[in-house]
Amino acid sequence: QKYSILALLLCALAASAHASCYQKLAKPGMTHCVDDADGTIHEVGSSWRNSKCMDCTCSECCTGYATPRDFPEDCVSVFDPVACEYIVHKKDDNNTLCDIYSAVGK
Repeated sequence: QKYSILALLLCALAASAHASCYQKLAKPGMTHCVDDADGTIHEVGSSWRNSKCMDCTCSECCTGYATPRDFPEDCVSVFDPVACEYIVHKKDDNNTLCDIYSAVGK
């Protein structure tokens, strides 16, 4: 049982290590912050998704999507910046979606 708990912890650490986040400096007493990508102003305590598909607060931003890492070889992964998600479909048929076996992020 010790090994199964250790394996579970290592999997959790590996997943969080691949999440793309960055911290933002919060100044004491500030009431608003500016989004790095869009220049939009937000109240401290609020959260938003910017035009780079990042889920942000005044103290950090993280990718708002998962990146497929393992899927069938006859498929391709394409990022949809409007939906903020990857679509995995057959290389020769955009309408046939493929299974995703593993992904990192979000």
